[in-house]
Amino acid sequence: MVRLLINGDRGILKQQEVRRTVYDCACGSGGMLSIFKEYVLSDINPHAHIHLFGQEVNDETYAVCKSDMLIKGDDRDAENIKPKSCLSEDGHPRSTFDYMLTNPPYGKDWKKEQAFISAEEARGEAGRFAAGLPRISDGQMLFLQHLLSKMKLVEEGGSRIAIVMNGSPLFTGDAGSGESEIRRWIMENDWLETIVGLPNQLFYNTGINTYIWVLTNRKPRQRRRKVLLVNGAATRKENGKEVEVFARKMRRSLGDKRNELSEEHILELARLAQAFEPGPHTKIFNTTDFGYRKITVERPLRLNFQTTPERIERVKVQPGFLALASSKKKGKAGEAEMEAGIAKQKEILDVLASMDASILYKNRDAFADALTDAGLRAAGPVKKAVLAGLAERDESADACTDADGKPEPDPELRDYENVPLKERIADYYEREVLPHVPDAWVSEESRDRDKKDGGVGKVGYEISFTRYFYEYALPPRLEEIAREVLLLEREIAGLLEKAVQ
Repeated sequence: MVRLLINGDRGILKQQEVRRTVYDCACGSGGMLSIFKEYVLSDINPHAHIHLFGQEVNDETYAVCKSDMLIKGDDRDAENIKPKSCLSEDGHPRSTFDYMLTNPPYGKDWKKEQAFISAEEARGEAGRFAAGLPRISDGQMLFLQHLLSKMKLVEEGGSRIAIVMNGSPLFTGDAGSGESEIRRWIMENDWLETIVGLPNQLFYNTGINTYIWVLTNRKPRQRRRKVLLVNGAATRKENGKEVEVFARKMRRSLGDKRNELSEEHILELARLAQAFEPGPHTKIFNTTDFGYRKITVERPLRLNFQTTPERIERVKVQPGFLALASSKKKGKAGEAEMEAGIAKQKEILDVLASMDASILYKNRDAFADALTDAGLRAAGPVKKAVLAGLAERDESADACTDADGKPEPDPELRDYENVPLKERIADYYEREVLPHVPDAWVSEESRDRDKKDGGVGKVGYEISFTRYFYEYALPPRLEEIAREVLLLEREIAGLLEKAVQ
């Protein structure tokens, strides 16, 4: 993370008496801050002035961090380490920093701080969470927004950020959700520079895949409106087994930590991030490539109708039909209304029983006319209940239409499509929807309009890291599978024979 942060900044850091501030908002015992300072002083410029700042919510870990700074003789750095949660009690409220790096907790809820964080969001641009709030069960993207609020202005030199998170912030949340809006905010401001996917099983407490996000508000010209993805989780076949390209197996596991990055792996990942070139393990995208519009696709409601005994039984349990035999009035007035309702129910059932049960109607309007001809007289809600009980979905039936003659949408057939931002909705619709469902349409009534630009559909952003680097592998041939099964059977038979002996 340190090497990714200082990519392109070595010339600046080599300047005489250069001063830089480094911040970690979830610093733990201060390891990341110490590594940054040690690396710059030992490998780049021993005369650089690197000032460390941090905050840690855990009292014991905070004490370890502060005492470690004091032991190293960094009294000023020790003063800059603050206690409590940076989300609800910012220890450096008016400070900005040159470099920021952190490893926030994964999947940790923020219920205890919800009131403060929601109030902070309500402040809009004056607060730290104007882009939106992630789901309450995972606060990773709150830490990311907090760091972005600490960036220096571009005129003051700007800032660079490195944050390691799990896969959830890449894609969790539908269009319009808090997570998607935060990703959108980052992309539209062109702050995301690089994401490096790390090999799995690198951490003691979890074996999940993690990703380093590198963000900055001072991208070089050639990287503007671009994002580089580096697949550090790539694997290759070696002696018939999948092995990591950018990691090596540890001799002895530490909890869930079974892999580690060697110095060569770190150098190569940092080189790929700096080179900004497409390759087997790198891909370059425009920021808009991750965006899409979510549109609602409707299909017409098609029903057939028949007055069979089975369907008439369904009418009897329709809420609108049952409501006839109930009353909100009290006393005799209520009893009289209920008796009238029961009589009306019997009248309706008699009308339905009198109709020819062998006739199957495939047009709702025609069936409604047949009900009227048979003598059915009922208010709108009751007639609707009768139609609902006697109806069944039928693809060969005529589309049901409203009073204006427009087809009614079928809620069960409603679908959603994600249209890439760089493509016209009409072109996508004609290519991806109409060939499969010719009677479908983009609903004027149910489709949402994006609150920011007023365009059709909600705008969403997601980064499907795995999909971008997916390589299709042919499944093994049946002969190879059969050969492997035979070998396994022989191996099992040998083991059983030894066990019996």
